[in-house]
Amino acid sequence: MAGVSERIRVLVVDDDALVRAGLAMLLAGAEEIAIVGEAADGSEVAHAVAEHEPDVVLMDIRMPGMDGLAATELLRAGEDPPEVIVLTTFEADDDVLRALRAGASGFLLKDTRPADIVHAVRAVAAGEPMLSPTVTRRLIGHVTHAGIGERQRHAREQLDRLTEREREVAVAIGLGKSNAEISRELYMSVATVKAHVSRVLEKLEFNNRVQIALLAHDAGEA
Repeated sequence: MAGVSERIRVLVVDDDALVRAGLAMLLAGAEEIAIVGEAADGSEVAHAVAEHEPDVVLMDIRMPGMDGLAATELLRAGEDPPEVIVLTTFEADDDVLRALRAGASGFLLKDTRPADIVHAVRAVAAGEPMLSPTVTRRLIGHVTHAGIGERQRHAREQLDRLTEREREVAVAIGLGKSNAEISRELYMSVATVKAHVSRVLEKLEFNNRVQIALLAHDAGEA
C-alpha cells in the first residue's frame, strides 16, 4: 500500500450508473489516481466526502433530488473542501457559471476525451483551475441577460473593497494572466503576486482564482 496516500483521491457523482462506471474505469487506469467512492445524488455527497475524504469530486450538474449545483455550493462552503469539477452535456449552460461562482475549479463536457479528463483531475488537484479566459468569455456570452446589471453592481462593490494593487491583480487574473505574467506586467515579484492573490481570496471569501476571474468579468473590467 506504499504511496497510496500520495494518489489523487476522486469521488464520482452522477445519477447514471453507466456514467459512474465509465468514469471510474477510465480514471482507475491512471496510476496516480484512486477512485475512492461514488454517489448517485447530490444529497449523498456530503456524507460521501466525509467518509472518503476525496481530493477531487467529479460532479454531474443535472440530477434528481439535490442537483450538482446545490451540492457544489454546500461542499465549497465547508471547511477544507475538496476541489470540484462539474460535468455537463451543455457547453454554454447558466448552471455551469453558477457552479463556478460557487467555487468549482472548472467544468468538463461528458464527451471530453479520456486523456483530457485525467489531465483535468491532475491539474485541479495541483491547485490549477482548468478554465481558460476564452471559455470563460464564451460562457458569460451565452448567459441570459437577466440580472446582469445587478451582478455588475455587486461585482464592482466587491472590487471596491480591495486596495488599488489588489484590484490590478484581480483584473489581471480575469484576463487569464499567470502569476509570472502579472509579476512582469505590474513590476513585482511572483511571491508578492501570490501574497496579493491570497489577500484577495481572503477579503472576498473566495475559494479559487476562477471566482476572481468571474468577478472581474461581471464588473466589466476583464
